[in-house]
Amino acid sequence: YNYKLHINFSGPLPSPAVSEEVSESTGVKWNVVRETKDGRRDVSITVEHTKPVKQVVWHYRGDYFATVMADAQGASVVIHQLSKRQSQCPFRNSKGVVQKVSFHPSKPFFFIATQTSVRVYNLAKQELTKKLLTGAKWISSIAVHPQGDNVLVGSYDKKLCWFDMDLSSKPYKVLRHHKQAVRQVCFHSCYPLFASCSDDGSVIVCHGKVFNDLMQNPQIVPVKVLKGHATVDGLSVLDCVFHPSQPWLFSAGTDHTIRLYT
Repeated sequence: YNYKLHINFSGPLPSPAVSEEVSESTGVKWNVVRETKDGRRDVSITVEHTKPVKQVVWHYRGDYFATVMADAQGASVVIHQLSKRQSQCPFRNSKGVVQKVSFHPSKPFFFIATQTSVRVYNLAKQELTKKLLTGAKWISSIAVHPQGDNVLVGSYDKKLCWFDMDLSSKPYKVLRHHKQAVRQVCFHSCYPLFASCSDDGSVIVCHGKVFNDLMQNPQIVPVKVLKGHATVDGLSVLDCVFHPSQPWLFSAGTDHTIRLYT
């Protein structure tokens, strides 16, 4: 957990070489440093928050990103625009402690997971669109399907909830494959696969096929249980993520290792 988010890239941002901008509504401070090395212009941006940052997610177009601050109450979710170096807190009145957030892959929807539910906001209309009721005691993670109509929610009480938003605000299916807390869930961007990792030391890969026919429900089949991470002080696999194009899965654990499964 850190108060600062560092971004490095090459781009034609204008002078001056060093600048500082403060968003009055959020208290977020943007520090921009521009350098020229070997004929290439490098830009280093530090976005300093008022509280420790516990999550960063990017919008699919790359100009917007969102951060979640710990212990910031109503101002915990901040949406930033990189090109204009501006920040805003559009969810000051939202209820509950925010656990995770996610952008929709193609529509102006924004998902906010609190302890027991997931709220879906339309950023263009600035209104609440839907509330997903998980039935979980404490949400740990959220992932949105690449097509955008299905959502996966993991919880510390060992549950994995699959939502079909066209079908209901309650889970289409609840999976209880893990024996301990679920730490992370993720979808593959190309293949019909999703994965979850847990403190039980396992990463479970499932086949999750979504059909264009709205009358046909998603097909969910467990495929493989991957093990290898050790358990340290009751914690084990903390994160997992698919490669963007290859059928590869990365996992990170409290045993100080990152593992690649192919």
